Amino acid sequence: MTRGIISQTADTELLRAHLAGDREAFRELYERHRNHLWAIALRTTGNPDDAADAIQDAWVSIHTSATSYRADASVASWLHKIVVNSCLDRIRRCRSHDTVPLFEFATMIADDHDYTEDIDVSLSIGRALDVLTPDQRAAIILVDLNGYSISDAAAALQVPFGTVKSRCSRGREKLALVLNYLREEI
Repeated sequence: MTRGIISQTADTELLRAHLAGDREAFRELYERHRNHLWAIALRTTGNPDDAADAIQDAWVSIHTSATSYRADASVASWLHKIVVNSCLDRIRRCRSHDTVPLFEFATMIADDHDYTEDIDVSLSIGRALDVLTPDQRAAIILVDLNGYSISDAAAALQVPFGTVKSRCSRGREKLALVLNYLREEI
């Protein structure tokens, strides 16, 4: 496995080698991107079990649909899109989740004797993402957490530019309401 920045050309060559029947090429592509794609799946679904199922479905889809890669975006973006779509499919299939009222949840994670404030804030943000619709969550994660531009996020989600902007805007408004208590603590 290589360290540092992985060139787009190398990923493209690995995908071509996979299509030519090279098993090691797909294994290398998997090794390069598995941690990042797992993090995306976990953030998108908000549940390790759903993320595991979604990422497994995504890798099967990547393996079998490699011929559909058109090289109009990087391989990493193509992989990202497949994982996000797999997660959204999983979320749609599993609509009924146990929920905890926001006030009750906030009291569960608040701990005056715990000095791991950064972890508490990260958990709060992660749980706050559950308030968003799956489409808003995907847009927020791409743009605000992963640093994608609006146009790159629109391409990854296969929706118009303005749709991503409105999903991010509405999602940020909901997150501001849910996470307002953090301002009071800081």
